[in-house]
Amino acid sequence: MIRPQLPASLSGYRIHLVGIKGTGMAALAEILADREARITGSDGPEKFYTDKILGCLGIPYWESFDAARIDSEIRLVIHSAAYDRSENPELVAAAAKGIPIINYPEALGLLSESSDASGVSGTHGKTTTVALAGTILKAWNVPATVLAGSEVESFGSRSTLILGWRYFVAETCEYKRHFLHFHPRRIVVTGVEADHLDYFKDLEDVLSAFLSYCMNLPRGGQLIINHDDRGAREVEARVREKRSDVEIIQYGKTATGMYRIEEIGTGPGQTLLRLSGVPEPLILKIPGAHSAYNATAAIALSSCVLKQEGRGLTADVVRAMTEGIAGFRGSKRRSEILGIAKDVLFIDDYGHHPTEISSTLAGLKSFYPGRRILVDFMPHTYSRTKALLAEFGTCFSDAAIVVLHRIYSSAREQSDGSVDGNTLFREVGRHHPQVVYFEEPGESVAFFESTLRPGDLFVTMGAGDNWRIGRKLFDRMSRDKK
Repeated sequence: MIRPQLPASLSGYRIHLVGIKGTGMAALAEILADREARITGSDGPEKFYTDKILGCLGIPYWESFDAARIDSEIRLVIHSAAYDRSENPELVAAAAKGIPIINYPEALGLLSESSDASGVSGTHGKTTTVALAGTILKAWNVPATVLAGSEVESFGSRSTLILGWRYFVAETCEYKRHFLHFHPRRIVVTGVEADHLDYFKDLEDVLSAFLSYCMNLPRGGQLIINHDDRGAREVEARVREKRSDVEIIQYGKTATGMYRIEEIGTGPGQTLLRLSGVPEPLILKIPGAHSAYNATAAIALSSCVLKQEGRGLTADVVRAMTEGIAGFRGSKRRSEILGIAKDVLFIDDYGHHPTEISSTLAGLKSFYPGRRILVDFMPHTYSRTKALLAEFGTCFSDAAIVVLHRIYSSAREQSDGSVDGNTLFREVGRHHPQVVYFEEPGESVAFFESTLRPGDLFVTMGAGDNWRIGRKLFDRMSRDKK
């Protein structure tokens, strides 16, 4: 099938989204509707936070799938990865009618063609970097559309910020080399590690994907790269060998230039960041040195966009940036504070890679000194657990108690029987003094009710569904006034 292209004007252009309730898909719906396309969608009956967003936008959608809905007025069908083109009745009907069908990464690629686009990539930190970049661009009143991978408070608790269409900033994911659909003017690489090993063979395969992505930069394009990350430095070195026409902008403690990190100070309730090219210290109200790195990447990216606008870092611009960063409170499932009940602080975090877990827990320990940390972690995918088992074993050192569960499987892989939740339990137990295992997350609720005490910090971590435990415990303890 010929690759579709979006017309210059989307006014009245009919697009149907299969899987419209997904975070990225709902964000696409909002962006396309803002450009006056006629949007409809379909999904399952399960309620999600995006139901409210879609309702506020007035976008009609059905909580079922029906081939009869695919009529001749539809010009394009976009679907999420959750639905197979050979099985979903609406996708089958669209194919039979010859209607172009694309997936979410391909749709992002089409959107990137019509704007000055920036893609934020990396094994960790993409969502926070995009969210901070959007917060800064909003403070600077830059005409940009920003798409993050989660709800962002400063975006009005949505994952999309629409300020204009001259610039487009979005998360771009390496899984299955999806980011190769994107057409970037500039790329951020926050770090490169072995991950998604159900698809990639090894770290070298991951590095090759990032190199291919960076090679898509046009002449004069900009590569903003974390010079403190070993994998990112390797990508940088390979790009330098092949592309002398690309501007490479480093950030980090070992970087050269204005985005060299001079100081990161972590303490109760705040993270301090000093950059060589910014005259004022920056205060973040989110925990961890990793957050300071994400903020630096966001500042570098936003400053490049600002320069493209013909504007510089004047005193007023710097002031607006520092105020925006100071007011940033993170995004959903990224050290998200659920609340405090009986003096127990409840937090939820999406971290599911050992590096993310280690850096997040270290940040929480510095940000909330004196609080005992209890972690409930649900591993995600058999391939990741097996390949990174040793790293998982040592990444919980800042937690007082660790509770583990079965592996949250993915539809994209099957277990080969060599690893399960108990395998991880045994490995973590070799390094940590207090580890407990419950096969199902719900089985741990009674344990936590008897173990949590005033002053503790309870955090659910992972890409599974164990986040429900934190919300259940918080709700119960909030209702209990004793």
